[in-house]
Amino acid sequence: MLITVDGVLHNVEIYGKRSAPSVILLHGFTGDHTTWKGLGQTLEDSFHVIAIDLLGHGKTVTPEFPERYEMKRAAKDIIHIMDQLQINSAHLLGYSMGGRLALGVAMIFPERIKSLLLESSSPGLKTEKEKEVRIKSDESLAAKILDKGIERFVNYWGNIPLFQTQKNLPVDVQNQIRAQRLKNDPIGLANSLKGFGTGRQPSWWQRLNELKLPVLLICGELDEKFCKIAQEMNQLLPESTLMEIKKAGHAIHVEEPEIFDTIVKEFLMKQEQLS
Repeated sequence: MLITVDGVLHNVEIYGKRSAPSVILLHGFTGDHTTWKGLGQTLEDSFHVIAIDLLGHGKTVTPEFPERYEMKRAAKDIIHIMDQLQINSAHLLGYSMGGRLALGVAMIFPERIKSLLLESSSPGLKTEKEKEVRIKSDESLAAKILDKGIERFVNYWGNIPLFQTQKNLPVDVQNQIRAQRLKNDPIGLANSLKGFGTGRQPSWWQRLNELKLPVLLICGELDEKFCKIAQEMNQLLPESTLMEIKKAGHAIHVEEPEIFDTIVKEFLMKQEQLS
């Protein structure tokens, strides 16, 4: 279904019964709602599942200006979608870029979030110097997307070290991922990098101790960078649990879907029993 938020049509896929507890799913950079199809089907017997195409991705309309993609506005978009669907509070799951947004929503609107599930994500960068370097890198990549086109970019993106473990996936799965990435609007991806890149967002590191809600941190053991980040976050968050998944890289929900879906469902069921 399509929902208009702050002048932008957002594409939303819904699984399960409206009367059940709500779970919102946020994909990563170059992804869309289809990455959550398996998880949506796993959860739909017990939960009301909402998978959103984020700004610049999938079938959501692509705003022209990068400023529209910034963290505070993107976080408000999620809340406005909840409002339109008459959802008072929800569990929120995000992968990578979607995890950064999920954490932002929880930091800005904690009263609307029941629990937070972060897959291979981060609270942003710690120093201004790191932010400056990342902004330059993201703006350079955005320029290449616009200059070289979506196919050249997708070829490059699929071969970065972060996704090397996906080379072990069945060829048909790799082809599905590539086909989905190619459907994105190059302007949307470029603007996402320029407006919502890691260097542009607030750093939440110093405020993680304020987040008084259950958090599940999930990382793949082969993704050393994001497991290290998750370990640091786990030390700072008051109510967090860390799960490191064997033989998985950055995209655990793609590389080990059955394990991932089981972990997520068990965590959500436990939170509902405790509430």
